[in-house]
Amino acid sequence: MQLTIESLIALSLCFFVIAVLYSSVGFGGGSSYLALLTLFFASFFVIRSVALVCNLVVVSGSTYLYYKKGHFDAKKFIPFVATSIPLAFLGASFRLKEYVFFIILGLALMTSALLLGTQSIREKNQKTRLTAKKYPIWVTYFLGAAIGFLSGLVGIGGGIFLAPILNHMRWDFSIKIAALASFFILVNSVSGIAGLVSNQMFVFPWKEGLILLAVVFIGGQIGIRLSLNKLSGRGIKLLTAILVFVVGLRVLLNNGLQVIDF
Repeated sequence: MQLTIESLIALSLCFFVIAVLYSSVGFGGGSSYLALLTLFFASFFVIRSVALVCNLVVVSGSTYLYYKKGHFDAKKFIPFVATSIPLAFLGASFRLKEYVFFIILGLALMTSALLLGTQSIREKNQKTRLTAKKYPIWVTYFLGAAIGFLSGLVGIGGGIFLAPILNHMRWDFSIKIAALASFFILVNSVSGIAGLVSNQMFVFPWKEGLILLAVVFIGGQIGIRLSLNKLSGRGIKLLTAILVFVVGLRVLLNNGLQVIDF
C-alpha cells in the first residue's frame, strides 16, 4: 500500500514531533509510531516493522550520546538485556491474529500512557532528591524478560514500560534510567526485527520507510540534545501520556474490538 503525498507529509510531520518528544526523555517513540501507523497502513506486519526500525534509528543516536556523556553503566544494564533479547525475539515470532494484535497493542499503549503519566505526576510532587535503592539480581532479570517479551509481541522497544517502573522503584537516578531505557529499546528493537525477519514477517515499505527513517533520525537528534542540555521532560511526559492513551483507546475500540469508530 502506497501513501499519497499528502498522507506521507502528514505522517512524516507527526513522526518528527514524536521523535523529538520521546528522545528527550530517553525513549524511541515506538508506541506512538504504532498508533499512527494504524491510521495509514492496513497490514500489521508493516506496522510492526516500520515502528521497530524507526525505534532503532532514534535510540541508536541517543544511546551513543548517553555513553559519550558517561551515563552508560554496562554492569547495571547488561542483566536487563540478557533476558530481554531472547524474549523480544520470541515475542516477535508470534503470528497473532490481526484483532488480537490490535487488542494487545491498544492495552499496551494505554498502560504505557498511565505509567508515563504517573511518573510525570510523581516527579512534580517529589520534594527531595531520592536515594537509589538496591534490588536482588533476579528482579532485574525478571523485568527484562517480561518487558522484552511484550516489546517483541507488539513491536516496541519497551523503554516506555521499563523507565516508569524503575523510577517508581527508585532503581537509580533519572538520567541513568533514561540511558538504560534507550539502550534497552535499542537491543530489543534489534531482537524484534530479527524475530520478524526469521519468521518472514518483516515487511518494510522502502519508499515511505526511508523518508520516515530520515525524519525520526533528525527529530531524535534534536530531542536527545535538548534533554542533555537540562530541558525538563516532566511536561513533555504528561502531554505524551495523554496523547498515547487517547490513541491507544482508539486502537483498542476501533481496530481491536471493532465496537466504535472515532
